[in-house]
Order: sequence, then C-alpha cells, then structure tokens
Amino acid sequence: MLLNLRHIGQIALPVTDVDRSEAFYKDVLGLPKLYRFGDLTFFDCAGVRLLLEKSREDFKPQGCIYFRCADIALTTNELSKRGVAFQHKPHLIASMDDHDLWMAFFTDPDGHMLAIMHEAPKGYAPSTPG
Repeated sequence: MLLNLRHIGQIALPVTDVDRSEAFYKDVLGLPKLYRFGDLTFFDCAGVRLLLEKSREDFKPQGCIYFRCADIALTTNELSKRGVAFQHKPHLIASMDDHDLWMAFFTDPDGHMLAIMHEAPKGYAPSTPG
C-alpha cells in the first residue's frame, strides 16, 4: 500500500473565546465560515478546513499558519485597516532561484502566530499603497 499523506484535510487551533475568534477569522481575515457546532467553528482555507475549538484548561498559543497572498503590500495594508497589528513590515525571507519569498507576521486574539506569505517575482519590492 502506497502511503499518501500530502494533503491536509483539517488544522485545529484551540481558542479561549470561540465567538471572538470566529469574528476575527471571519470578519478581519475574511475566511469563509463553513459551519459551527457548539464550541467548534469551521472555516474554509482553499479546501483545508480550519477548526477553532474551545481550549482546555492549559491553553498556550502554538504553531504558525501561513496564508498565501497575491500581493503582500496590498494585503498588509487591508489587514491593517481592519485592525491587524503586524510585528514587522513585509520583509524578504529568502531569495530562491525563481522567486523571492516575502512574509509579514501577526497574531490572532489568542496569541497564535499567523503570517501572510507572497512568492513574488524576482526583484519584487512591496510598496505601501498611497
């Protein structure tokens, strides 16, 4: 039997306040909400479900989710208008043979690290929309 685990079906994040986190992921990040069942709320991330679930007693922020975007300057500008506080402006993470990788990091209401990433053409330099 050939093992094929290359496709992620769902990612779960514990949250302290499901209503607050649901509003952040839906209204601020703009993720399509699929459904809610009690203290579980589900979003669609291009075919991968993101599950936000009420945390247990020993909650700690964990991991990082990286969201792809088509233009990191426009995306950071729009998210900033929606109240997202970025830890750093978009910056070049790595220069690959055929593209440059840009990222900007921020946190959700529970302190989970989130990032937007842009696999840009070589020589791309983000500019802040005026």
